[in-house]
Amino acid sequence: MRLTEQQRAVVAHGTGHARVAAVAGAGKTTTMVARVLHLLANGVAPARILVLMFNRAAREDFTTKLSRLAPAGQQLPDVRTFHSIGHRLTQTLTRWGTLAPRQLLSHEWQRERLLRQATQQALYGNDAALEAALEVERLEALGHFCELVKAEMVAPDELYARLEFGADTEHFVAAFEHCETLLEDHAMMTYADLLYRPLRALEKDARLRARVQGFLDHVIIDEYQDINLAQQRLLAILAGDRAAVMAVGDANQCIYEWRGARPDTMLEDFTATFGTPRDYPLSMTFRHGHVLALAANHAIAANLRRPDQLCLAAPDNPDTRMDVGQGGAKLVEALEQWHSAGRSLNEACILVRSWALSVSVQLQLLRAGIPFRLSREDRFVFRLPLVQGLAGYLQLARHAGLLRDPQHLLILLTQPTPFVARERLTLLAQRLADTQCWPERHDSLLADLKPIQRRNLKRRWELLCELPRLANWPPAKLLEHVVERLEAEKVLKRAAARREKGEEDVRLLDVLIEQAAELAHDPEAFIALLGSPVENRKDGVLITTVHGAKGLEWPWVALWSTNEEDFPHYSRDNPLDGTRLEEERRLFYVAITRARERLWILHDGGEHRPSRFIAETAWQDCQAVVEALQTSPDEPLEVTSPVLVERYLASLEYRLPVRAVSSTAGVATPAEGYAMGVPRFDVGQRIRHSVFGEGEIQVIEGDPANPVIEVRFAHAGKRRLIALRAPLEILEGERA
Repeated sequence: MRLTEQQRAVVAHGTGHARVAAVAGAGKTTTMVARVLHLLANGVAPARILVLMFNRAAREDFTTKLSRLAPAGQQLPDVRTFHSIGHRLTQTLTRWGTLAPRQLLSHEWQRERLLRQATQQALYGNDAALEAALEVERLEALGHFCELVKAEMVAPDELYARLEFGADTEHFVAAFEHCETLLEDHAMMTYADLLYRPLRALEKDARLRARVQGFLDHVIIDEYQDINLAQQRLLAILAGDRAAVMAVGDANQCIYEWRGARPDTMLEDFTATFGTPRDYPLSMTFRHGHVLALAANHAIAANLRRPDQLCLAAPDNPDTRMDVGQGGAKLVEALEQWHSAGRSLNEACILVRSWALSVSVQLQLLRAGIPFRLSREDRFVFRLPLVQGLAGYLQLARHAGLLRDPQHLLILLTQPTPFVARERLTLLAQRLADTQCWPERHDSLLADLKPIQRRNLKRRWELLCELPRLANWPPAKLLEHVVERLEAEKVLKRAAARREKGEEDVRLLDVLIEQAAELAHDPEAFIALLGSPVENRKDGVLITTVHGAKGLEWPWVALWSTNEEDFPHYSRDNPLDGTRLEEERRLFYVAITRARERLWILHDGGEHRPSRFIAETAWQDCQAVVEALQTSPDEPLEVTSPVLVERYLASLEYRLPVRAVSSTAGVATPAEGYAMGVPRFDVGQRIRHSVFGEGEIQVIEGDPANPVIEVRFAHAGKRRLIALRAPLEILEGERA
């Protein structure tokens, strides 16, 4: 097994705790396997070693490599996930009589039934609120809340007060308590309980802790940056005072904050939990070339909560090429060029920040006849309920006879939701199809509905009757009319239990209207596209989210819809603060480091401004540096971040004179400005202007190195300023 000097240092680590900061593609699995083999070769008993992997797939991959490289007949240590450790502890504590026996809710329908029962109990007597609370999206959000309470080991009311779960979720705290009662009464438990129950028992009883400690000498944890507080506390108990803990991960790739992970877990929290460790870098990536390695370093440089570490490309890596483009035509062209060069489309991957953004790329590929597959088949455009509804409105405008089809009417009555039970809407759709008349005010179908529900349903029926008269309107105009009449944006935001889910649904509306405008000349073709019953093609390009791509790589990668407000994701109602901006930047870092040979970053153009993250990569500088290394120019190369570039080159013992771009001299650059003491501007930040007084930054636009900011001042109203030229003072520690 060939290892680099840095990898050998990790493998040969002596006593005490260790923290291994591994960049994307650094061969950490190979290093961890070599570490285990080293311990075994030096006489450590396999039973005294525990290896913890992030998920089952990672565990199986690690076990396979370890078995292949271990000497024949060598007994191997335990390789587990946290859930499997929790399962073993639960069984042990149950056998000891500490925990009451419980069965695991292993099926999704069991979990949904539990959440439904808890919701019904929490909202007993409030039928109007109950109908909305029992919708699938709201139940899923409640389930997420319950899991997060157990991951964070915090009181449910405290967690609810800290996070934003949107309107009509006030019952979540009570519903959590009802869930716990139901689980106890029926002797059941969830997957989250596999850690939560034994951890609570162990933390309460020192004698119990002593019985599970002392069995390990070495614990090695992969993807340490992604563990949550409950996992960290359980790990500390299992390790005790004896076991040496080796945490392997990358704080720059911490992208599961919504599950309780934080970059501080890999940074300050590790030291606070285990004491000062021996730090080891794994800085050499074996995935991509210098262009992308440099771009990745530029992309993450503005984050404050990160390790001081560069990603360096190994000498034999692919000569990665990186480009920025605009729109679907460029994507189709790039894929066709890749395929015409003899490469398979199943070697390519298109990444999106959210599934809503995948709709536009699906439609682009369908129009071009390019085969594709989705990592989640339920996200095919024709299977999305909201898309089915909007397509149904368009179909009705062109085919009035659909007003007599109860199944078609049901789709239109349910999307977007009118906050009325589906059973009632089914009966109403049948009545409307039969009579073509709105029921009388005192009809039993409308009984018990709130006045606003009756008005909204009647308004929707009036819209349906109006649509056939608008058949000649272009699809985009017709969709805009439907969205406006239904107040769809307002409804979707209210229906979503989490703010980001509501914003994703609203963005889906925008995507569909934009795509409809591209086919304004052929409405039937657009309707057909929305209803195309495509299936996954093994020979097609993969479409997945950045979160779903974690830990994976492809020769060809395109990052789609890299626009401001899409990536980083924010809105006027949900502005960026410093913490969220760093989360988004880490997600972008993960996205671009999935590529081996070719990376395309694509933005939409038009009303959508390119993401600030594109400029932060300094991708043109990165390509110029690599070209200059081959040509050795006489004059110093001008780059926006000479300090970062010089450090990268020096780490690889390359010599190339560089200097700051003269046109930006004295202006902060994305990669180095913050380190040079230039002010850092974030949405929500409080500032003081020498003339206008105190205010709050509401919008940041343009070049991140020299942004234009929109500030609402307490006494001077809203002002737009060139941030680095205005006489501003940042009020440290203050944020709206």
